[in-house]
Amino acid sequence: MTEPRSARRPQPRLTQPLRQAWMQVVRTARRTTADGLVVGTSGNVSARIGDTVLVTPSGVPYDRLGPRDVVGVDLDGRQVLGTLTPTSELPMHLAVYRHTEDAAAIVHTHAVHATAVSTLVDELPAIHYMTAALGGPVRVAGYALYGTDELAENMLSALRDRSGCLLRNHGTVVYGATLDQAYDRTAQLEWMCQVWLAAAAVPGRTPTLLPPAELDRAAAKLSGYGQTRDGGAEGDVPDVPK
Repeated sequence: MTEPRSARRPQPRLTQPLRQAWMQVVRTARRTTADGLVVGTSGNVSARIGDTVLVTPSGVPYDRLGPRDVVGVDLDGRQVLGTLTPTSELPMHLAVYRHTEDAAAIVHTHAVHATAVSTLVDELPAIHYMTAALGGPVRVAGYALYGTDELAENMLSALRDRSGCLLRNHGTVVYGATLDQAYDRTAQLEWMCQVWLAAAAVPGRTPTLLPPAELDRAAAKLSGYGQTRDGGAEGDVPDVPK
């Protein structure tokens, strides 16, 4: 007789930090839908708390998720919280957390303009100085079937020295130290893709691009951007515990 799922997988105590982080994951996932970065249940969001990865479940509309629907896995992908099945894109999330020390949150979307760009070029041209906020020109990871280790490997290659990439014929993956940072970087990437598509579509004109030296200058300036208040930059939110 098969044991109940709860008997096979011991559930750790759902601490207050885990509970709060889960609701941040849900709010961020709902925001991707509200802002048009995903359609239906496409895309996914996660946050790392120590050795636990909280991640949106597969095929469940975000507006139906609540505090009791928490889904958590360890860094080997074993489910340690909840009974809902984790997103099919779990291999991508785990690959980032295993290989990127400063990643504590990930947003994956099927944003329209970013997905369109992923079918046209191997790298998003440096159309704006916010390219520097993602570590440089954003690469396009080679196509592979969603949810596979092959896609995760292609993504890691494209993320080398970057905090975001495009997935060929698929969408975007962006990480950050917080969910707010990961989401903001995602929104900036989609906006830059929209700008490049609009400029490149003008007949007889070629968009001007920023050279590497200018991106370096922008990166240096962006590193000190914001107002200092109470020990943090204006508008900053506390990091997701790691």
